[in-house]
Amino acid sequence: MRKGPVVLILSLLIVFLTSSTIFAVTSLRLKIGHLRPQGSAIDQDLQMFMAQIKKKTDNKFKFDVYRNGRLGDYSVVQERVSFGEVELFVGPFGTAIDKRLMLPTTPYLVNNWDEARKVYSQGSELFITMAGFLEEQNIKLLGGWPVYFGGIGLTEQPKHPENPDVEKNLIIRTPPIRSFELTAKQLGYIPYPITWTYAKMGLKTGMVAGIIGGGAEGYIGLKNLIKYYVPVRDHFEYWFLYMNMDTWKGLSEAEQQLFVATAKEMEEGRYMKAEVQEKESLLQLQKQGTIIVELSEKDLKAMREKIQRNVWPVLEKEIGSAFNRIISTVTEAQ
Repeated sequence: MRKGPVVLILSLLIVFLTSSTIFAVTSLRLKIGHLRPQGSAIDQDLQMFMAQIKKKTDNKFKFDVYRNGRLGDYSVVQERVSFGEVELFVGPFGTAIDKRLMLPTTPYLVNNWDEARKVYSQGSELFITMAGFLEEQNIKLLGGWPVYFGGIGLTEQPKHPENPDVEKNLIIRTPPIRSFELTAKQLGYIPYPITWTYAKMGLKTGMVAGIIGGGAEGYIGLKNLIKYYVPVRDHFEYWFLYMNMDTWKGLSEAEQQLFVATAKEMEEGRYMKAEVQEKESLLQLQKQGTIIVELSEKDLKAMREKIQRNVWPVLEKEIGSAFNRIISTVTEAQ
């Protein structure tokens, strides 16, 4: 029997298996999702984020992008990331598992973009606190993406929208998060907590007459449904970029540093243009036929003071000591 061909075949097989093993170790495919359509601001920023990661790792990382909530409601995706079914996501957090996660949605925590940048950013006290909460869910926070200040979208004209003490007799959708439910009630509306997935259906069927929990940019997609927009600026919308903790632990130290640094670059770039884009979104709503209800600083102050007086004590009890710690950092930012 000739040994030459056998040895050659075995040698080629060893080379093939070795190269395959190396490829498996040095290549990683990650699922990443977000809430907006292709071409949106967050989609564009994530494209740059992924391009930077790939460039600086010689294309080690491959990304499968799931846009427009294709992975499910953000609260569902949060659980999927926790279990490792999805590696990366950008969005807010649900509070079904841990009600402390409503901390970033504390109403009237900040009043303008300068304050927001100090309170909501990678490395801030709020960010560090949230990172600690999320570790318990097997989630690693990498960074954040500032979105806008929130408002109320309505299908009909409200009674005295500028006065929080007037009962509007309008049922509005709120996220199933306590902070939003309390805020809607204090502003004179009847809260109806449902996820964003069912919000559009609720508006179409008349089950709800409005929606809170988003902002102008988020309501652009509800064309012909939102007739009035009340910019109450009830909360600052800040989406977190986060990763499955097991995936994070599987990265080298250099790779971990790269993901965090690139997330920071994305956040800083977003802060430079977010306020302008917020104004552009208001103009786009107007072009769609939505009436923007004008509110004075006096109106906003009355809302802010009522919410801080009646809602903050409830959140303090539910969130715990972290609430007062964040309030202290907010006071310093102001």
